[in-house]
Amino acid sequence: MDLDVFVTAHRAEWDRLDHLLKRGRQLTGAEADELVALYQLTATHLSLIQSTAPDPVLTGRLTQLVARARATVTGTRRATWRDAVRFLTTGFPAAVYRSRHWWIPTAVLSTCLAAIIGWWIGANPDVQSAIGAPAELREMTRPGGEYETYYSSHPAASFAAQVWTNNAQAAALCLVLGAFLCLPVIWILFLNMLNLGVGIGLMSSAGRLDTFLGLVLPHGLLELTAVFVAAGTGLRLGWTVIDPGQFSRRVALAQQGRSALGMAIGLAVVLLVSGVIEGFVTPSGLPTWARIAIGIAAELLFLTYVYVLGGRAARSGDTGDLDPTERSAELPTAA
Repeated sequence: MDLDVFVTAHRAEWDRLDHLLKRGRQLTGAEADELVALYQLTATHLSLIQSTAPDPVLTGRLTQLVARARATVTGTRRATWRDAVRFLTTGFPAAVYRSRHWWIPTAVLSTCLAAIIGWWIGANPDVQSAIGAPAELREMTRPGGEYETYYSSHPAASFAAQVWTNNAQAAALCLVLGAFLCLPVIWILFLNMLNLGVGIGLMSSAGRLDTFLGLVLPHGLLELTAVFVAAGTGLRLGWTVIDPGQFSRRVALAQQGRSALGMAIGLAVVLLVSGVIEGFVTPSGLPTWARIAIGIAAELLFLTYVYVLGGRAARSGDTGDLDPTERSAELPTAA
């Protein structure tokens, strides 16, 4: 596309839209209809320029013009509790459901990696010696040792808040850093699985794997699922950089990025639940079977939430992205 010719052909329409916007409420009925038509036309022009001949100055001008026109046409809108309910009942679960082809394989491969690391450490005393001195390892794995007292070393409320903050940060990093060709996400996942594998290996070598699982599973099922969802979404975002599909790379990244932002908010709520379980249930005096049952129940509730509410919303067309009226018009890019 010849950008100069395009600008010459449509500058008058953009100037006319700018003029109508400056008049504000003084528009007649015919002028209001004209403003709507010019707004739609300019949004199409902006999308076309972004996908075929991006020019920073022109894109900036048209973006501002379209934003002003959208605010005039649709009016100002404030978020309400209805928006929050809609997000939690349709938008977030739909986004998680639609990304399941990324986070389920991520979960399976990561869990296998943690199990392999745990087996390798548990079966090789030399590897254990490289991790720490024998006296230190005995102190960590003995009854009442560091692995057990870790969950009760602080008041439950503050511990739950600390755990929630740390896990939410890890999930957010997976979502944000995915755009860097997936590599930071893979590294974060590896570190998490390495820590889990070390615990499995050391406690199994001490004959106390059942105790370790009894401490990890109540909160770990939901917590790790949230991390896997974040990592899978981050990997999907990274793949979008490599293969944006039918849209330009910029538009495709914007779509996935908006969904990832919503995912971060929803996962923060999920991780809050797992943090409460880790702070109050894991170190409690409940029998091991009861604590694990609570963890399994929380995991099943989340999966039901994703596959029932999310599946229904996804099949009805919800992607977890912003409402079409709240985002810029987009045009597919010709292959």
